[in-house]
Amino acid sequence: MRRSQAGDRMQAAYRYAKGRRQQRIMDALTAMRSMRLNELVEALGVSSETIRRDLRELDERGLISRTYGGAVRLFDTEPALSERMRMMTDEREAIAAAVSASVQPNQVLLVGGGATTLHVARRLAHDHHALTVVTHALDIVGVLGSKPGITVICAPGQYDAREALLVGHETVAFLRSFAAHRAILGATGIADHGKFGTRALKLYGTWGEAVELVCDRAPPEAIAAGIARAGGRIVVADAAEPAGAR
Repeated sequence: MRRSQAGDRMQAAYRYAKGRRQQRIMDALTAMRSMRLNELVEALGVSSETIRRDLRELDERGLISRTYGGAVRLFDTEPALSERMRMMTDEREAIAAAVSASVQPNQVLLVGGGATTLHVARRLAHDHHALTVVTHALDIVGVLGSKPGITVICAPGQYDAREALLVGHETVAFLRSFAAHRAILGATGIADHGKFGTRALKLYGTWGEAVELVCDRAPPEAIAAGIARAGGRIVVADAAEPAGAR
């Protein structure tokens, strides 16, 4: 019995060490999309054979993809909001103009956080005078809060500095309490053409008749066909439209 208990403790300690080590591998691949085997060996201070076993297990679990001499992450993670605001600005402006043009006076909008939705908020402030906007994004509160005729309602929650968002159970419960005409959301896995074909880590919605994708280019045929089968609609924004036009 003593020998069995000691063995169990040793086995548990090994599993804990392996789990922590594999989490460090995942963290490293989040910071750097790909890493060489020798880089992981040096970073974690273990043998190359141990790293190979870890990579094989993570690959079998669908968390990474092994490559010759290393590994890459499967799921794309976006840069921080401040960095994304400098990327794809023309494309985001075109998307924002198309979204704003489809909004009707006196509508209630749920607006999520993100770089594209912040462009949308700026366009809404330029184009509209009678809206109610419910959001958990503090930058969107700042853009729309001083606009006459636009009522802004901000959700409670814990502040996420990287995304300038309020998040948590209170936030979700608060947002669920509103009956809005539309929800305007960005998406890591799809929106501007640079995201076509990427895989996001989390799924928060599925395509359906009530879902409309506004993008700056038509998506590849396979993506477009999948959205159509689910009943969703696709709107391709006019990137040639001047930013201040309507």
